[in-house]
Amino acid sequence: QVQLVESGGGLVQAGGSLRLSCAASGRTFSSYAMGWFRQAPGKEREFAAAISRIGGRTYYADSVKGRFTISRDNTKNTVYLQMISLKPEDTAVYYCAASYLVHTSSSLYDYWGQGTQVTVSS
Repeated sequence: QVQLVESGGGLVQAGGSLRLSCAASGRTFSSYAMGWFRQAPGKEREFAAAISRIGGRTYYADSVKGRFTISRDNTKNTVYLQMISLKPEDTAVYYCAASYLVHTSSSLYDYWGQGTQVTVSS
């Protein structure tokens, strides 16, 4: 089992940047592909980005491609989501998740963090 704790959320103006972190503990972090998902008020949770176990492959939702970058440091048991050119529509609770295989579907992830709020003001 793995425990995930997100951090780095906050309030930022449109056009600004934030970097989210997700620290993992428990079983070997490099055994897991990692994903970032987000959920805005009144909407379903949606995929944002994912990265393979050793970081060789990354995947992005069209809505964040070119603005968000997912990365991981397996020596620090941490996955990151660098977000630039933020828009008000990026406002959501952001969750990291772990899975044995990289997926874009939230239903295929086994472990989840508690989420961190990102609010982008216009």
